[in-house]
Amino acid sequence: MKPMTFVEKVLGAPEGAVVFRKPDLILTHDNTSSIFQTFRKMGGEKVSDPGQMVVVLDHNAPPADAKLATQYQDIRDIVAAQGIKKFYDSGMGICHQMMSKHARPGMIIVGSDSHTCTAGAFNALAAGIDRTEAAGIWKRGETWFLVPPSMRINLTGKLRPGVSAKDLSLWIIGMLGSDGANYMSIEFHGEGVATLNVSDRMTVANLASEMGAKNAVFPADEVLCNYIGSNVKGVWADEGAEYQKHISIDLAGVFPLVAAPHHVDNIKSVASVAGTEVHEGLIGTCTNGRIEDLRTAASVLKGAKVKEGFQLHIIPASKEIYLQAIREGLITDLIEAGANILSPSCGPCLGTGQGIPASGHTVISTANRNFLGRMGNKEASIFLASPATVASSAITGVITDPRIARGNEIFPFNPPQSKTNTIAEGENRREGNVWNYADVDNLNTDQMFAGKHTYSVMSSDADAIVPLLFGDFDSSFSKNAEAGDIIIAGDNFGCGSSREHPSVGLAHLGIRAVIIKSVNRIFYRSSINQGLPLIVHREAVESYKPGDRVEIDFEKGSLTVGEQRFSFEPLPPELKEIIEKKGLVNWIKTA
Repeated sequence: MKPMTFVEKVLGAPEGAVVFRKPDLILTHDNTSSIFQTFRKMGGEKVSDPGQMVVVLDHNAPPADAKLATQYQDIRDIVAAQGIKKFYDSGMGICHQMMSKHARPGMIIVGSDSHTCTAGAFNALAAGIDRTEAAGIWKRGETWFLVPPSMRINLTGKLRPGVSAKDLSLWIIGMLGSDGANYMSIEFHGEGVATLNVSDRMTVANLASEMGAKNAVFPADEVLCNYIGSNVKGVWADEGAEYQKHISIDLAGVFPLVAAPHHVDNIKSVASVAGTEVHEGLIGTCTNGRIEDLRTAASVLKGAKVKEGFQLHIIPASKEIYLQAIREGLITDLIEAGANILSPSCGPCLGTGQGIPASGHTVISTANRNFLGRMGNKEASIFLASPATVASSAITGVITDPRIARGNEIFPFNPPQSKTNTIAEGENRREGNVWNYADVDNLNTDQMFAGKHTYSVMSSDADAIVPLLFGDFDSSFSKNAEAGDIIIAGDNFGCGSSREHPSVGLAHLGIRAVIIKSVNRIFYRSSINQGLPLIVHREAVESYKPGDRVEIDFEKGSLTVGEQRFSFEPLPPELKEIIEKKGLVNWIKTA
């Protein structure tokens, strides 16, 4: 029998197969109310298995307005009516931290949040899905998986003082680029794994989505078993399993890094940007809000003072962590240094709550994304960094190396870096029925539908989505797009959040097809679930010239661009059927 990778073992199928499996856990959060509306559209009344459900109120905790507060109460009512026991109300913690209470080796875990991959630290297959897919699991108990290829990352050595798992994560992203692991399963091997505690592993697994990966996973070793308090074998790859990519990293060679604006793969050494003025700092989020992170921040800030005028926000990842930090005296140290302690939540990360930066300001944050507009203001800039680097920079007001002996390193890798593209006001990118974004790579979901609207507009309300489509990218799109239009774009289309609003809106608008060079994993899934046809064809995009006529024959798999004809691969039959039914809602209703 052919040796199998971790993901092949868990899903019980070889790379490339499409299978339907019942997840052990399905995570939802502030989007639960919207998911419930879609669930009802599918004919749902009672969830298939309340024991599968984990519901956490965290993205707008505590609610900032009456509409959000009402949604929170709606969710509480849904949870009670459906008999869902794994429920964490506002202030209890961030969803991926709360998942650590339930994630166990060998589980299949999915969640309506792109950073569900955090649970890979627990030797689980954990991946983000969209809201419609979550509703489908509520109804059917199962969902579809396209078994991905795998990447093996071998770790040796040990991180040096002043260097953290966040720096390691940014190092990997800088090596690979934001789509370097697109739709792949990442396995961490090697003696260096044992030097990373579970908090470290959660940070690394969390950021797998920022390189396009489906999931990242660590072994069920002694470190994990000690953490969960039981000896479990877990699941691991066979010796001799085949990998699409192999990477080796000596942890001792990693040094402090930042992701510079406005992309996570814009990696620089801290030494190379030291002295850059910053106005606000954030320590927290699902990436770096654990007790180890707060200890690091407090050790830097104790006895020091945050620079006058600098705003430092600290968010413990859960109430438990908050209380532990109080008991250890960390909160006192942080407050006395001048930090603001906020309720456990996600808000500042995506711009839905406290901590929205002023126009012209630069933020240094421990979060996982720094897209233009990510924190609620597209006139601000964001650097991503470790808790130690953020805390050190808060004291000086400039980006500062957290090490006692500061370095002069230069990041050694230089893959093609993502660029931020925006369409100027008045610029017309529509030729006939074709929207020409062929020169635009990495068009992310924040640009397609701003994060600040994510919870004020339900993904189940397509009519409300359409006027906001591409709002932070091309303001003319929603005003002029029509049914039958075609979108042509570059690489890594739809990267970023699992936010399904863009695919819902485009499908509802009647976009005939999106033709791209490559597509981000989650958007690929979301487009299928909404019945939005995607055609991945690099040559066709590169051949397109403004004004070219574009014709598509889905039955024949034929694509004509100008005078050139191309063929494209059909979807697997299981997924083609969902497209033909105009999306997952109809597919489930008519099953």
